[in-house]
Parts: sequence; structure tokens; C-alpha cells
Amino acid sequence: MGQKIQAVKGMNDLLPVAQKDFKLTADIWQAFEDAITAWARRFAYRQIRTPIVEQTGLFVRSIGEETDVVGKEMYTFSDSNDALSLSLRPEGTASCLRAVVEHNLLYNGPQKLWYMGPMFRRERPQKGRYRQFHQVGVEALGFDSVDADAEVIAMCADLWQQLGIGEHLALELNCLGNREERAAHRAALVVYLQQNEAILDDDSRRRMHTNPLRVLDTKNPVLQDMVNAAPKLIDYLGETSQSNYTELKSLLAALDIEYTENPRLVRGLDYYNHTVFEWTTDKLGAQATVCGGGRYDGLVEELGGKSTGCVGFAMGVERLLLLVQEYGCLKSEAAPDVYLMRQGNGSTAVAMQLSEQLRRVGLSVYQHCGTQSLKAQMKKADASGARFAAIIGDDELTNNTITLKDLTGQLGQHTMPQSDAVHLLQQWKTTNGCE
Repeated sequence: MGQKIQAVKGMNDLLPVAQKDFKLTADIWQAFEDAITAWARRFAYRQIRTPIVEQTGLFVRSIGEETDVVGKEMYTFSDSNDALSLSLRPEGTASCLRAVVEHNLLYNGPQKLWYMGPMFRRERPQKGRYRQFHQVGVEALGFDSVDADAEVIAMCADLWQQLGIGEHLALELNCLGNREERAAHRAALVVYLQQNEAILDDDSRRRMHTNPLRVLDTKNPVLQDMVNAAPKLIDYLGETSQSNYTELKSLLAALDIEYTENPRLVRGLDYYNHTVFEWTTDKLGAQATVCGGGRYDGLVEELGGKSTGCVGFAMGVERLLLLVQEYGCLKSEAAPDVYLMRQGNGSTAVAMQLSEQLRRVGLSVYQHCGTQSLKAQMKKADASGARFAAIIGDDELTNNTITLKDLTGQLGQHTMPQSDAVHLLQQWKTTNGCE
């Protein structure tokens, strides 16, 4: 017997049943994907799918060479044929905008797009943080006004309510201003950090000159007082940035979306400007951020397109589903409607014909395979979670009938002509709380 090969650390199999150290199942995942597809359609966003592998330069240019994502966390390798540097995508916005620019999707006007898929970062695996993780992202491209910012935030709030987790998520909001305003603040922040360099940790000293805004996001408790007293970006915002930020807050108030202003919220990627936001929870331990995003007006131009107003967000599917499983109300349709069992010569063909008829009218059917006794099959029917059992035994074959049983006991057991079975099962499902 060969030695077992295990999955790569931090990359999880998604199984029909929960694992010891990974509780999410394929059934709950599928239910979430169905909910996301319907949710995006309600807001008139269209799906885009991009490759998992991109040229490394895409992420260096968009995310920022000095960010932790590019500098420490990406899976990067050389293509053996042409020595091109390739990377597994660590996030979805850059790939989405690369595709938009490459295929000139903005030629005929703005685009509202969404995507869902795996991302990769070489981080220390822990609950809610994995090396292969999944994101749902929304990108509103070609929109300069803050009503687009308000819409994408409202989309999040709508989804949280749909999933039954709205009360466990809080919105944090900030404004980063434009490039010139951020540059002025950055210069003042670097001077301030240099004055306090003696108390900075190694990570903050490294970031002080390369990405000083990220120092404000440090979780080191020793640095909190120093960070709280640092120059605040909002004090460097011009009249237009201040006005847009005020309008956004007014729109959120009109939508009854509560928020907390967090002047230290900067996000971890270089491409953000003006609006930034995060949805956080206190129910997942250290992994507080479930969803984050903001405006990135310069990214399309950075990737070779024309200057374009853009705003979007991405949510971590694993973290979100952990929250939904514990506190939410996402219904998984894993169990079949009907468990069809049979026994006796000629029963297989009859059972398969009936299964096809039931599936054609929208019923989910688990057809038993094998030669077990009806008693053993009934035990499996009970264990399957099916609502109804359909039985074709020797007596049913002789009389051209079928026996239907409600496994909850509410509707009892009935034997009838086979031609009546499809209609009755449809009626049972529709009128007895199954839909």
C-alpha cells in the first residue's frame, strides 16, 4: 500500500460532511453560492471569471511592491518555457481590472461586475485564515460619484440581513483623500514616526518609509498611544474630499446604515483612495474583518486604461460562512426529496423510469443501488434526510402500484397506481412545508 498524500497545509478539502478542523461543508457552500448569485442579480451586477494565475507584474503594479501581500505572501514561480514570472492571484480586483482593460469593457460605458473564486496567500493558517481562501468581490467601474460608494456598502448590508448576521457585523468608515492629500499627510506622518522611532517595533520601522499608513494599522498594544496621537489624514483633506465624504455619510444615514468613523482605517493595499470601509465582527476571534473595500480611481489607468472612477469590495467566504453557520440562517438543500427503494425482478427498470419522471418535475431523487433488503434500504432512507420514501417491492410490481411514505410521519403511508405517484409527491412537497 502506498503512503498517503495529504493536502497542502492551509488548503482545505470541501467535503459533504464537516471535518474535525474545518467545519464548512460543500452543501452550505453551495447554498451560499446560490444566495450570492441571486443577490448580485438583484443589484444588476454581472459575473466575471478570471484566471487563477496572472503575471506577477500585475500585482506588483496594482497592490504595491512594498505591501506585505506582494513582499511576503504571494506564491510566485517562473514559467519554464519563457521565464515569465507568474503568481497565484492573492486577491481579485487586480485580475478583474486587468481583464476589463485588456478587453476594453468600458468602451460602451460603466460596468457593474462581481466574481467569486479561490485566492492564495502564504500566511500562517488559523481559524478563518487559510493559504487557499475564497472571496466574493464586487466592482463598480466607471462611476465617479459617491452614490456608487453608498450602493456597494448598501449591498453588503442587504446581504448581511439576508444571511441573518446583520446584528453581528459593524461598519467602519474612513476617507483617504486624493493623491496629493495623501502625500501631504504621508510626509507629516513620516516626520512624526521618525520622532518616535525609538519605540517602534521592527515591522513599523520597516514600514515607516515604504508604507507609513500601515503603521497606523498596527495591532501592537505598546504602540497604540503613539498611533492615536499621530497626524490624522482627515485634517489634510481638501474641500472636495471633505464634501464627498460628508455626502457619503448622509446617504448612509438615509439608508439607516450605522457606521463608526475610524481615522486609522487604511486597508492593506496601495490602490485605495477616498472612501475605504470594513465590516468587522467580534465573533471570530482575531479575524475581525469579514469584508473590506473602497474607492480606487487610479487603478485602471495604472493598468493601461483611461482614468476611471471605481469602487468595490471583497468578502472572505470562509470567515463569512463560519459566522453564518454559528449565527445565521442560510438553508442548505442537501437532503433529497425522495428516497426511491426497490426489490424484486424487474424492479430496477421501473425504479429508474420513475426516478426520471420525478426529476423532470423538479424533485430531487436518491435512487438506491444494490440488492439490500427493503428493511436495510429503509434505514438508509431515514439516514439520508429525505422527506419521502418511494417503495417498489414484489407486491407493487405485481399490481403495478407504488407505496409512498412520509418519513416524518405527518402524511402516513399510501399505496396507489404508479401513474399517480408523481402528482401526489409534487402535491405533498408543495403543500406541507417543503417549499
